[in-house]
Amino acid sequence: MSKPKLFSTHVLFEEPRRRLAEHFDVEYWTGSERPSRPEVLQRVAGKGALICLLTERVDQELLDAAGPNLRIVANVAVGYDNIDVPACTERKIAVSNTPGVLDETTADFTWALLMAVARRLVEGDRLARSGGWLQWNFDLLCGTDIWGKTLGIIGLGRIGRAVARRASGFGMRVIYNSTSRAPAEIEQELHAEYLTQEQVLRQADFLSLHVPLNQKTRGLIGREQLAKMKKTAFLVNTTRGPVVQEAALVQALEDGVIAGAALDVFEREPLISDGLRRDNVVLAPHLGSASIETRTKMAMIAAENAIAFFAGKRPPTILNPEVWPRS
Repeated sequence: MSKPKLFSTHVLFEEPRRRLAEHFDVEYWTGSERPSRPEVLQRVAGKGALICLLTERVDQELLDAAGPNLRIVANVAVGYDNIDVPACTERKIAVSNTPGVLDETTADFTWALLMAVARRLVEGDRLARSGGWLQWNFDLLCGTDIWGKTLGIIGLGRIGRAVARRASGFGMRVIYNSTSRAPAEIEQELHAEYLTQEQVLRQADFLSLHVPLNQKTRGLIGREQLAKMKKTAFLVNTTRGPVVQEAALVQALEDGVIAGAALDVFEREPLISDGLRRDNVVLAPHLGSASIETRTKMAMIAAENAIAFFAGKRPPTILNPEVWPRS
């Protein structure tokens, strides 16, 4: 019996490749750059499964190109705004994501960005490498303390909680706002105080964003919200770029409305506004979950979802369970 065909828009790592080879006839995109849209549309044709990244848009056009054989789309990410889930559901195509494995890794990176922007680490690295550092000086690249400050979190989901947990090591006050208030035991564990969004904006020394991207959160942080922040405050974004109105952030930085920002995601990735290329902004190319261990786990979850589907089992992290069981 022939194996079902699967197209993966990335070559993945050895462990998930080996696992997929046991169950599928796999075609990988092996280019150094992300595949073009026409390339994806051509290669998905006739495949029974698709493993994709956030960079691939799974919409009506792609589903039409894939044809009737496509049965599951496994997204190697927690977010899935790149996928038209209702369109997939209408065609009885399962959709899955990779929740739960990147929380701690992304929280680590959030803190890496927060600390880097607070202590001007990127500026210091550039100065040290340039040969321009001639002597120690009392006021050389003085940043701001983290210890004892107030960490504001918008979105206290799994990643937001992991970020809050780390704040105890810095003696910080943790305040948050979220769609729904966390249970009392979680607030007690994290020493986190629930406030209105406006209160969080006004009181935070560091504001960290951890919300999913949807219609309600797109453009969540704009001119009005930034104006409520302290002039000494820093914005940290490791969630999704369009949550922040980039033009408003650029203007706020130019006008000194806030002290700086640390960004791993951008409104029009991979494009970055020139106004963000400033000394008081730390920039990273979407590295939140980028550890070998975590990316391997993410790819394995995507692989196991595809394997489960074709084995007649419910995919472990299916997003549209109404398509299951298979008709």
